[in-house]
Amino acid sequence: YVSVDVTAGQQHSPEFLAINPNGKIPVLVDGDRIVWESNAILCHLAGAAGSDLWPSDDAGRIDVMRWLIWEQAHFTRHAGALFFENVIKPRLGRGETNPETVAEATEFLNRFAGVLNGHLKGRSHLVGDRLTVAEFSVGSVVPLAALGGVPLDGYAEIARWYAQLNALPAWQNPWPETAAKLAA
Repeated sequence: YVSVDVTAGQQHSPEFLAINPNGKIPVLVDGDRIVWESNAILCHLAGAAGSDLWPSDDAGRIDVMRWLIWEQAHFTRHAGALFFENVIKPRLGRGETNPETVAEATEFLNRFAGVLNGHLKGRSHLVGDRLTVAEFSVGSVVPLAALGGVPLDGYAEIARWYAQLNALPAWQNPWPETAAKLAA
């Protein structure tokens, strides 16, 4: 685990850009393999561990990929816009919150939260009947929803599903003790 100070621009250093030319975090260096993009890292780690979190069958992998792409293209895209406007901009002094951006992101977020809520009705998991990396990707929006002004109240199925995810010890405490000390 290596901490990157984005407020100091460390992600734009030549050393960092050599491993991720996008200048974004996270990035994983696993031996000779460099993997960037959080969902690709999830899949790589689950596959490398031989975990059921990354299905071994093509149909399961395609279904997981659908939710990973949906998460980035729709759910986190709009939740991220709200978080940026409501939290990041004020904290970094990047100007006033843009009400038009907030209204647009809220409208889209509600649309896509409705899709997720409807999909979860009668299901314990996003894909099939077991936990997959899709759960962790899509679920990453929920813990910061209230802080970021992401309107997830009123989506009972998302709340039920997230409570199940939140009961997992690894979700409650995802950092190994040494990594937590490094991050502090």
